[in-house]
Amino acid sequence: MNSIHWHTKSFEELDVTELYDILQLRTDVFVVEQNCAYPELDGKDKKCLHVFASHQGKIVAYARIVPPGLSYPQMSIGRVVVRPEYRKEKLGRILMNLVLDKIEEEFEAQEIQIGAQCYLKEFYGSFGFKSASEDYLEDGIPHVDMIRKESEYNKD
Repeated sequence: MNSIHWHTKSFEELDVTELYDILQLRTDVFVVEQNCAYPELDGKDKKCLHVFASHQGKIVAYARIVPPGLSYPQMSIGRVVVRPEYRKEKLGRILMNLVLDKIEEEFEAQEIQIGAQCYLKEFYGSFGFKSASEDYLEDGIPHVDMIRKESEYNKD
């Protein structure tokens, strides 16, 4: 997968095709694949930083960095998604490392909170996130709030 290109852009820097492809990927996975009717366009994208991978003209992995106060009091990461045919390529792990590095570099966040689908607790736990709530249903899918505190996590 040498020809994968990684990008980080503000909403204003996204071109129309990139925006369309990102929204299509998110809808294909979160609405169609997960059979979950919910408002995918939630009004937050314009204030977020968008991190994504492209391969052969397609967006294949994506996440958004959400500023404090928009989803949670802390920084947040949302809409983490990998195109189904690319999931065995470990792009989710690469994506999360890039997102966490970007948050450290640009925002120096001490704490990051996410709302994770419960089946991904172990995945996010491998990046230092710890459960911070009981499991709850969001749009019919089991979720849990997780927090990563920089003071408790050392990547080395």
